[in-house]
Amino acid sequence: MQDRIVQEYFDKEAKRQNEGIELIASENYPSINVREAQASIFTAKYAEGYPGHRYYGGCENVDVIENLAIERAKKLFKAAYANVQPHSGSQANMAAYHALLKKGDKILSLVLNDGGHLTHGSPVSFSSHDYQFSFYPLDENGRLDLKVIKELLDKENPNLLLAGYSAYPFAIPFKELRAIVDEHNSHSDVHCYFMVDMAHIAGIVAAGLCENPVEYADIVTSTTHKTLRGPRGGLILSRDESLAKAINSSIFPYSQGGPLEHVIAAKAVCFGEDLAPEFKDYMAKVLENTKACNDELAKRGAIVSGTENHLFLLNVLASFNINGKEAQETLESIGITCNKNMIHGDTLKPAYTSGVRIGFAASTSRGCNKAQAVEIADIIFDVLSKNISLYEAKDKVASIVKTWHDVMSLQYPLVG
Repeated sequence: MQDRIVQEYFDKEAKRQNEGIELIASENYPSINVREAQASIFTAKYAEGYPGHRYYGGCENVDVIENLAIERAKKLFKAAYANVQPHSGSQANMAAYHALLKKGDKILSLVLNDGGHLTHGSPVSFSSHDYQFSFYPLDENGRLDLKVIKELLDKENPNLLLAGYSAYPFAIPFKELRAIVDEHNSHSDVHCYFMVDMAHIAGIVAAGLCENPVEYADIVTSTTHKTLRGPRGGLILSRDESLAKAINSSIFPYSQGGPLEHVIAAKAVCFGEDLAPEFKDYMAKVLENTKACNDELAKRGAIVSGTENHLFLLNVLASFNINGKEAQETLESIGITCNKNMIHGDTLKPAYTSGVRIGFAASTSRGCNKAQAVEIADIIFDVLSKNISLYEAKDKVASIVKTWHDVMSLQYPLVG
């Protein structure tokens, strides 16, 4: 890199990541092969359209790579259709809504403070400007209440039920939700689609460690980073090939121009890595580490959500009498990165929150084991309780990460 200023911050970021413990549930470490694909010469190619139907010449090589990404995605998620062009999860959601709905149609989604995403009806998102949203809450235990969802479907009569969340620590019963939608449609004069945004749990789905929403939803959207360990980007899947034309046109030309073929190449590599048997072992360790940390914090007396996936919520207000912003900043000062997060029934504003969200996808990619996940829980508890100094806590973090792999040289087994 000849640009010394940019290179300086590349080096600083690599140092920060290597010396810290990454517990942000939406982050992960792509392999060196994924990063090489994303930095490839494909970044120089315009390829508006789809394989075999481009608006530019010279697309014979990008067509092969994009088709490879599509076929690997379909195989990974047992889908009949895949679109690998979305630039992000948000744009995947925009296209999915547009493919199924008309402007002004109604969507029923989770209360945003209970773990929804901005594109699930936030006032600051395009979603609430283009569609009418109503919301279903979690129950008193912070879990989905299928009875309430069923009642709200009949009451609100929406055009789409949305599931899949950014801060929900439990398994999502996709099969039961499909049955609820089908029963509702049997007596409603408004057809309701079922859509799942599986961005957070896509890796768990790919590993076969939870229900596959592609089997039950009309459309499934995802990001390709997070638990999939790929490049930053989006993905749309469906079991219904008849939706292909509507989805494709909703991506291009409706919401996007030229696809990022270098990112699509990186997605192809990522899907190949996720198809390897070792990926299931990795995801199993992620679940194990997440539960071990959650359970150790509970054992020490902290208020935690419990977990059935790659993340959990820690109620820092009730546990340590501090807000999420304070907890996030304290942990960051010792080299542990997480994010403040609203929790069910939160009384604080989003800028502060009563909780933090903790996930182990990234740390497990570097080699974190169950015993270290327990040790990390103890560090979190002790530093937020002020049982140990920040200096001592930082030293404990350093002793853990020195046993892990370097983030710049990670490689994962590949199929294909």
